[in-house]
Amino acid sequence: MEQLIGGGKPGGGMGGPGPADLIKDGSQASFRADVLDASMQVPVIVDFWAPWCGPCKQLGPIIEKAVKDARGAVKLVKINVDEAQELAAQMRIQSIPAVYAFFQGRPVDGFVGAQPESALKQFVARLAKLAGGEPGPSPIDEALEHAEAALKDGDHEAASAIYSQILEHEPDNLKAIAGLARCLIAVGELDQAKQFLAKVPAAQANDPAISAARAALELAEAGSKAAGQSQELRARVEANPKDFDARFALAQALFAGGDKEGGVDHLLEIIRMNRAWNEEAARRELVKFFEAMGPTDPLTLSSRRRLSSLLFS
Repeated sequence: MEQLIGGGKPGGGMGGPGPADLIKDGSQASFRADVLDASMQVPVIVDFWAPWCGPCKQLGPIIEKAVKDARGAVKLVKINVDEAQELAAQMRIQSIPAVYAFFQGRPVDGFVGAQPESALKQFVARLAKLAGGEPGPSPIDEALEHAEAALKDGDHEAASAIYSQILEHEPDNLKAIAGLARCLIAVGELDQAKQFLAKVPAAQANDPAISAARAALELAEAGSKAAGQSQELRARVEANPKDFDARFALAQALFAGGDKEGGVDHLLEIIRMNRAWNEEAARRELVKFFEAMGPTDPLTLSSRRRLSSLLFS
C-alpha cells in the first residue's frame, strides 16, 4: 500500500545510484532539463519518493532494475518530494511512491503505489514501444540463455561457471540458483545440490525453476539407489512384466542415468497395465519427471500426450 505524504520519520536513503546516463537524482531546478527536455529523445520515468516511505524503498530497486534491463530505451529520474515540495504540489501528488512517465515533454503514463517486478517490466516495455523501440534482453537474461544452452548440451562445467558469475551479480537470482543446482545434480554432487537448494527462502520455494530443481534432485536420489541394480531389475521385468516394483525402480534408475525416454516408457507401461497400482505411484512419478524436465521439453510434451491417451481412452 502506498504511503501518504506527510507521515513517517526521516530514515535511510534509496540505495546506491544507478548509471548516470540512465538513472539520476533530480530536483525542482533540474526537472525541465532532466525530464521534459530529455523526454524529447526517450521516455523518462519520474519516481517521486521520500526517505521515510517504506513502499518507496521496495519500489526503488525494482524500477531501477527494470530501467537498467531496458538498456537505454527509457531513463529514470528520482525526485525526493521532501526536497521538491512545490513540484510535488504542481504535479498534484498526494501519496507516494508516485511514478509518472513523460515522452515528448508530456505525461503519458503512470501509477501510484508499489508494484511487482512483472508489472514494472510491462510498464517499461509499453514506454519503449511508444518511443518506437523495444528493450533488448538484459546481460543477465542473455547469460541465463547461454547457461541453459550449455546445460542442455551436457557442458556442465561451462553452465556452472556462467550460473556462478550470474550469482555474483544477483545472489538471489532463482533461475541461476536452480541452474547451478541442476549442474551439481548432473555431475553426481547430490549432497551439495541439496545444501544449495536448502538456502532458498521458504517464500520462494514454489518458484517453478526451484521446484524443477528439487524434483530433479529427488529423482536423482531415488535413481542412484537403484542404479547398481539396473541389470537385475531388467531381468525381473523381462521375467515378469507385471513386476511393477522392479519396473518402477528401473524407470527411476534409467531417468537418473540419462535415459529419460526409457524411464518414461516404463512408467507409462505400468499405467497402461494397472493405473491404480500403489495409489497411482507411476502417474505421480511421471508428473515429477515432467516437472524436472520442464513444461516445454519435447519429451514432456510427447509424454503428456501419451499419458492423456492412456487415461482417457
